[in-house]
Amino acid sequence: MPVDFSGTWTLVRSENFEGYMLALGIDYATRKIANMLKPQKLIKQKGDVISIQTTSTFRNYFLEFKIGEEFDEDNKGLDNRKCRSVVTWDKDKLVCTQNGEKKNRGWSHWIEGDELYLELRCEGQTSTQVFKRL
Repeated sequence: MPVDFSGTWTLVRSENFEGYMLALGIDYATRKIANMLKPQKLIKQKGDVISIQTTSTFRNYFLEFKIGEEFDEDNKGLDNRKCRSVVTWDKDKLVCTQNGEKKNRGWSHWIEGDELYLELRCEGQTSTQVFKRL
């Protein structure tokens, strides 16, 4: 296991989140609200099992997976689509590939210094979010 992502992280900046949400087909009102949020992530890592709880004043999302094992992901509360996902290590990055209705969908997490990066990808749009550890 290359890196330990465990901890509580809070969003400090975001780039092109609007474009990413448009690619997902998220409605106008939800996009406007989501762009104003400063979500927190609570990441717990125990061996090959990782859980990520994302909380905000608008919506919460919980994801738990085992590295390298494909799983059914229900994005209820996000874009409300289901997909088949797998998370793997690429050196010190966690890389998720999501197969479903939307093409080229997935995300990557990595740490640089004291910041956690999240790159979100969908149908040619990429958003980068940066979190600081609390």
